[in-house]
Amino acid sequence: MIGELTNDWSQHVRHEFEQQYFHDLQSFIEQQRHEAEVYPPAQQVFAALALTSLADTKVVIFGQDPYHGAGQANGLAFSVQQGVRIPPSLRNIFQELCADISCPAPNHGDLTAWGREGVLLLNTTLTVRAGEAASHQGHGWERFSDRIITLINDKSEHTVFILWGASSRRKKSLIDTSRHSVIESAHPSPLSAHHGFFGSRPFSRANTALIEHGREPINWSP
Repeated sequence: MIGELTNDWSQHVRHEFEQQYFHDLQSFIEQQRHEAEVYPPAQQVFAALALTSLADTKVVIFGQDPYHGAGQANGLAFSVQQGVRIPPSLRNIFQELCADISCPAPNHGDLTAWGREGVLLLNTTLTVRAGEAASHQGHGWERFSDRIITLINDKSEHTVFILWGASSRRKKSLIDTSRHSVIESAHPSPLSAHHGFFGSRPFSRANTALIEHGREPINWSP
């Protein structure tokens, strides 16, 4: 599994991969894959870390767990493969993106370009059973993702954490807000986007914080 990560995350998460909780987690996922479809595919589970190194991380956007529909999840929070219909939450994210920084509406939902810009698109649970949202919560992924947050928090470089929704906002306790920026709002889901997500301007605010701390802003065009 370490071999899937060829950047600096490899050395930093090696200890996690050796822990009993992680062995138990992997056994659970293997059994799940034997019984049913699990998303994303095994080779994409750590796609977010593989794409955005610890050293390059400037912004973190949290998702809860991967999309549970066929062909959607690609290992990056909120992202889908090109050619896949843009999910409602991502469509709302793009609506806010356009309103916030006048970015043209993307015609696809692949956020790989954001990852290359230094945006870590981290789901707090990295796998899910097909058709069953939140089905892999409570089996160890939360401990792993909390460790990722802690490693980013310990960096000296200023980082912006974007917390959408109650689940993500609970992660604020892991972040030293005297050294890093936190941008909070409602989740972009259609159920909550009109209650605090639209108009929250996370993209311009993130770039303002980065510039104020001497870091290059993000090119938010997917």
